[in-house]
Amino acid sequence: QVQVMESGGGLVQAGETLNLSCTVSGLAFGSYAMAWFRQGVGKEREGVACITYSSITTIYTESVKGRFTISRDNFKNTLDLQMNSLKPEDTAKYYCVADSRKNYACQFQRIDASGYWGQGTQVTVSS
Repeated sequence: QVQVMESGGGLVQAGETLNLSCTVSGLAFGSYAMAWFRQGVGKEREGVACITYSSITTIYTESVKGRFTISRDNFKNTLDLQMNSLKPEDTAKYYCVADSRKNYACQFQRIDASGYWGQGTQVTVSS
């Protein structure tokens, strides 16, 4: 059974930094792409960042480019999202998602539909 668990959310002020972490069990972590998604109140869910199994490729949604950094440690089975210069519009529940297809490239739509999801962690950015 695959288990995905996020941590690190909280309440911060605009311009501050927050780091989210995710641990995965029940999966050969180093063989699967990993992604962060988010969903704000009244907003559609969106892919935020994705990293391939080997960390060679990372992709970001346009609104977080240059501010967020996704990284992974395949020895510790952990995924991180470093979020700098946070804005009120970054307020959302953030989800860690493991791809269900081994050695595939990052693709938000596919991972959204078929990945393994955590319960999410709330990030609130005040202005």
